[in-house]
Amino acid sequence: MGVIGPKRIVMSDKGGVLQPPYSYTNNEYSWLDNSDLVFIDPVGTGFSRAINGVDKSEFQGYNEDIQSVGEFIRLWTVENKRWGSPKFLAGESYGTTRAAGLSNYLQSAFKMYTNGVILISAVLNFQTILFGIGNDLPYSLYVPSYAATAWYYKKLAPDLQAKDIKTLIAEAESFALNEYTPALMKGDKLAPAEFNAMVTKLSRYTGLSEKFVRQANLRIDLPYFNKELLRSEGLTVGRLDSRFTGRDYDDTGSSTDFDPSNTGTISGPYTAGVMSYFGKELNYNNNLVYYTLGGGVGRWNYSNVQNKYLNVAEYMRQAMAQNPYLKIWVLGGYYDFACPYFASLYVLRHMGLRPEQQANIKFTYYESGHMIYINMPSLMQMKKDADEFYPSALPNN
Repeated sequence: MGVIGPKRIVMSDKGGVLQPPYSYTNNEYSWLDNSDLVFIDPVGTGFSRAINGVDKSEFQGYNEDIQSVGEFIRLWTVENKRWGSPKFLAGESYGTTRAAGLSNYLQSAFKMYTNGVILISAVLNFQTILFGIGNDLPYSLYVPSYAATAWYYKKLAPDLQAKDIKTLIAEAESFALNEYTPALMKGDKLAPAEFNAMVTKLSRYTGLSEKFVRQANLRIDLPYFNKELLRSEGLTVGRLDSRFTGRDYDDTGSSTDFDPSNTGTISGPYTAGVMSYFGKELNYNNNLVYYTLGGGVGRWNYSNVQNKYLNVAEYMRQAMAQNPYLKIWVLGGYYDFACPYFASLYVLRHMGLRPEQQANIKFTYYESGHMIYINMPSLMQMKKDADEFYPSALPNN
């Protein structure tokens, strides 16, 4: 009920906090005219539960999830006699991890080949988003989103503020690739003069003070940025969408009390909307809690990647190698701190694809956050982009 289906939650044009009660309406930007739509709530999400006598942990892991969702897709295809129909996989956030893995699993397990994979706010390699000692990669990949956010709140120098968002983003990307990353790679061998120059540059593109950047040793963890950028104004910025602000109990500390772009902004309207739609229009009533953001999911099993980061890009590369017609569409928001667009771009640039395979990947970016479609202009543009992507992945195109 965000972008794809026949109904959508009514949000403000920006997608900000609404006063309850919430409502939904017909979605004139639905993708239903391009494809039949089948929505899957994996076990532990929505109303989906493990049946009595079955431990839910049997579904809660990367491999377990891929297998159960893959089996659902196979059964649905068989029962509805749709083996001869074009097939697209779409996912958002962790759903992109799932969709990328499924692209290869469906081919290898069931010989089911798909036409396209749609990755909304993608995370394909967890090393790109997990900050920690010894992993400098996220620090570089978050810089363009930090710059966009500082630009949004007018925290950059006048010459940078005068640029449009796309020009600024391109400049921040160049800085991250060509100056900042090489500096981080030098580690403790970075000369004092180089360190000082990098402090000034990083401060320039993040809107944070040179003192703060120096204290952070050039490595700005996401919680630090969310708390620090607007600290002097008593505000924090969101993780799912940095365009939204919140107020913590106090202005000290190195992390925020909550994510203002989730709590109250997104979770309330979407939960109320889907429950109202089920009951009023579909006449489906269920007394179970409808889990919208993983409340029914316990500890996730990453046994397939113990002592390393989960990286599903290789599975998708294998799918593309075996199916040269497979098209990939990657969508990202400039203000998404959960799955920054530059991180997914980095991963897709490191898949070892040949030029003809690279041509099968489409990138589109939007002036919004993790849930791209809560911003009305982005919702409208997504529909236009979908209308271009679907035909490109079908025969004779």
